[in-house]
Amino acid sequence: MISVLMIGSSLSIWPKAKNASRISGLLARCWRVGIALCLATFWNLDIAQSQTIKVNTLKQITFHKMNYNFEQFYCLDEIIFKESRWNYKAKNPKSSAYGLFQMLKSKESDPVKQIDNGLRYINHRYNGCACTALAHHKAKGWY
Repeated sequence: MISVLMIGSSLSIWPKAKNASRISGLLARCWRVGIALCLATFWNLDIAQSQTIKVNTLKQITFHKMNYNFEQFYCLDEIIFKESRWNYKAKNPKSSAYGLFQMLKSKESDPVKQIDNGLRYINHRYNGCACTALAHHKAKGWY
């Protein structure tokens, strides 16, 4: 049951309950969590679950750009996982390789453009066959 309480000239709605202090405690915790999430968003702090969503989104974009060819996507997924673990910010400390595909001398920070560049490279070098690139990667350690 909700009652309306007039305080001065303002109107206040508050649940009439035996556990009013419990409800106010829950509201205070919700308020603190809301502020924490707001600050995390403001400072661009990643939440552990959001990284998983980003990886899945990148995989969906890549699958779409490969015209939904599951066999080729499976091979490309294995290459990208070996190269960067689907981390578009991955840096190789031993070379200038950067990004999902670990392209040399690349500083592209946009993951969608990294996907475009990587697919263009595979199309040029391996006639668009990611499975051929994977076979070369397994044999030589690079593609």
